[in-house]
Amino acid sequence: MYPGITAQQHPNKIAVVIADSGRLITYRELDDSSAALARAFRNAGLGRGDSVALLTTNTLEALVVYWATRRVGLYVTAVNRHLRSEEIAYIVDDSEARAFIVAADLADLAATASERSKNLELRLAFGGQVDGFGSYEEAITTEGDALTDQPCGAMMLYSSGTTGFPKGIKPPLPDRQVDEPGEPLYVLLDKFFNLSSDDVYLTTAPIYHAAPLGWSAGLLAIGATVVIAPGFDAEQALGFIEKYRITATQMVPTMFVRLLKLPEPVRKRFDISSLRVLVHAAAPCPIDVKRAMIDWVGPILFEYYSATEANGFTFISTPEWLERPGSVGRSVMGVAHICDDAGTELPARDVGTIYFERDVLPFEYHRAPEKTAAAQHPAHPTWTAVGDVGYLDEDGYLFLTDRKTFMIISGGVNIYPQEIEDALALHPKVFDVAVIGVPDEEMGEQVKAVVVVEPGTVADTATADELIAYARDRVAHYKAPKNVDFVEELPRTPTGKLQKNRLRSQYWP
Repeated sequence: MYPGITAQQHPNKIAVVIADSGRLITYRELDDSSAALARAFRNAGLGRGDSVALLTTNTLEALVVYWATRRVGLYVTAVNRHLRSEEIAYIVDDSEARAFIVAADLADLAATASERSKNLELRLAFGGQVDGFGSYEEAITTEGDALTDQPCGAMMLYSSGTTGFPKGIKPPLPDRQVDEPGEPLYVLLDKFFNLSSDDVYLTTAPIYHAAPLGWSAGLLAIGATVVIAPGFDAEQALGFIEKYRITATQMVPTMFVRLLKLPEPVRKRFDISSLRVLVHAAAPCPIDVKRAMIDWVGPILFEYYSATEANGFTFISTPEWLERPGSVGRSVMGVAHICDDAGTELPARDVGTIYFERDVLPFEYHRAPEKTAAAQHPAHPTWTAVGDVGYLDEDGYLFLTDRKTFMIISGGVNIYPQEIEDALALHPKVFDVAVIGVPDEEMGEQVKAVVVVEPGTVADTATADELIAYARDRVAHYKAPKNVDFVEELPRTPTGKLQKNRLRSQYWP
């Protein structure tokens, strides 16, 4: 499972196409370009275990760079282009990148990082000239000897950095050649998601994130076609599904909400009958939202729970979920354990920190041994946690409650914001919502809803009272918001993930 095999068998098959422009690359071109770039890395002195930083928009070059690093045992560090230049410079430097590949339209952001990095041996820009950078286009057309030794590389991505500087998540390099079997994700794509070389996969999220980059690369590994959208727009996404006869795509719950809030005549205008696999992850999905999606598109939803750390992986199909609404499935990689703050394992349905047990430590935080140690179970070093909280039922199905750091403690009672957010998400006047705990002199914390209303809705006391009453009809009264704040926009990442620490910081001294 490797694009080079498809290049030999079906050289002219489309590997990647940019959805809005139609720009594309075949498997032969992907194989040749990634091999040439891999040789450029070796010629610059990069060796197994070195890192390559990538700063790009949603372009097909991202996947060429990915496979070039994968073919010569390098780490690829795709950098969030929405960060400030100082944060980008920090990641490029902290990752100890020896090569830096950038899109020319991000030249201003790249400049600061390039100036500050101490380790760069190779700088390449594509799509135009950038001062201090060589030509990517020239590098991928340079001929050379065939790559006979291709030790497998890996991704080293950085956390979102909502609490201080981001941290690099560094897995061990696989002990195999790039064309040898053994990559866990590729096995999962076939075994659980029923994906194959016949599929056409649409990705709409920023390519620098773990799932968009990893899944796109995984679909290329099995010989499918990847369609890259410039970003997510609900109506545009339906248009791309129809135009390219998309068979599989991946979304986050926020995208579901945007789709469901399109007027029904708009949704019916597009033929999305080609879609047979709709994957979702990254955040808990409100039960009502998922039911509405199933009613619309059918039993084709497949959900998983994992993290950039890839310390575990759960899976659930639509039929399983309908029997256990709200579950994110059973573990298919790593044994799941629920533990209290002391590390004691808890019985079924008791809420605690989610750990996954692996044979070896699946990752480390780059140059941060204290953070790696904090993620490990106190008694079992190969059990790791990333801060999520939930419980297992009697059959081993996992249910998420929230991030541990976002739990509200009011009057000594634990309240999980996700449950309340789920209750409010499909209210017709709610465009976006976050629930947080804010200071309360008597109770310690009180529950507050921060809401973006739908266009045309008046954000006034009457609307706030209506939302509070709506929540009380769906959750216990003590969990319902005590008050509502209205804002123009909530802080979310480009993938739709709520940056709750940024929101909380506005209310806490």
